[in-house]
Amino acid sequence: MKQKKQATGTNTQDRPALGRRDFLAHTALIGAGLSLGPLACAMSSEQSKRINSESNKGLRSGESKMKTRKLGSLEVSELGAGCMSISANYGPPADRNQGIQVLRAAHEKGVTFFDTAEVYGPYTNEELVGEALAPVRDNVAIATKFGFNLEAGGLNSRPEHIKKAVEGSLKRLRTDRIDLYYQHRVDPKVPIEDVAGAIKELIAEGKVLHFGLSEASARTIRRAHAVQPVTAIQTEYSLMERDPERNGVLIACEELGIGFVPWGPVGMGYLTGKIDAGTRLDPKTDLRSGFTRFSPENLAANAPVVELLRRVAEKKGATPAQIALAWLLAQKPWIVPIPGTRNPDHLAENLGAIQVQLTPADLREIETAFSKITVQGGRMNEMQMEVVDPTE
Repeated sequence: MKQKKQATGTNTQDRPALGRRDFLAHTALIGAGLSLGPLACAMSSEQSKRINSESNKGLRSGESKMKTRKLGSLEVSELGAGCMSISANYGPPADRNQGIQVLRAAHEKGVTFFDTAEVYGPYTNEELVGEALAPVRDNVAIATKFGFNLEAGGLNSRPEHIKKAVEGSLKRLRTDRIDLYYQHRVDPKVPIEDVAGAIKELIAEGKVLHFGLSEASARTIRRAHAVQPVTAIQTEYSLMERDPERNGVLIACEELGIGFVPWGPVGMGYLTGKIDAGTRLDPKTDLRSGFTRFSPENLAANAPVVELLRRVAEKKGATPAQIALAWLLAQKPWIVPIPGTRNPDHLAENLGAIQVQLTPADLREIETAFSKITVQGGRMNEMQMEVVDPTE
């Protein structure tokens, strides 16, 4: 169902430019949710059996089906699919056929919202998504992102670059329109009004249907929205990463009628309960290995967060990952998490979160317990945080 939706200040402080090698090596993890990527350590057969058993919890026959939610005026499944980890950044790329099968299985289970970006790979994830979803293109919403100069490195959101980038994404995605086109990172050298104006022109041409921003401050969101209505904001948000609650982003979204898409909804895999202090991530293939939150000491120090989720999960007949996702779904009706995986069992586990109903008492219990925990370690490394739009 092809449809064209009508369209219903930026900090200019200089930031260090990223060279192409540093950018590709360190900055590609930007804005897609991950449930659990491949780990450098091998799982025992007993662990595999336990994971397979857990993945079926909450998926009993006859229980609730996938519902939809509104991101602005864009209607999508209540859980989306972050596609990044299939192709990049959390271990070597998965087998292409495996990736296609997982994305098609997600759609068969009710997922209609798929998130990718030109930088994932780079380019290969968009190509994978395009091939996987080609048979059902008119029944899904595809989100992708622009904003980096993949040839020279660094940020580039100049209008002429955006118009060049969109053509490449359209070709790789095998489509004539992008349902949701995010600026991947705010470019301090380009006024956000110019970016919004460029997207407004692409919407008028029918090449883009909706405008989004990733890791943008509340101030930038408001300035962009005044030129071209913003449909969705994508930022890391989970039980253990609460910045959007404190920096005004969620408030701005609610005031302006903008949807919110949390990436990293299960703490980049940590909240699944399948990563612990003994986990070793390969620094050659896994970006998390460079994040202080994933150092052995901080993996151990943050264990109380997982134990909290595990206690609630046991009462609900669910898994920690399902409770983490259900918690996000319970925060606001315009929040659509995008967990991602390359594993069919983990996909089933993620989607089982829609069966988990957290009561007000459950949510109070989680919040009270979490308030006594101090999360250790930063959410990304210093280089990646340099391209996050500052709140002031």
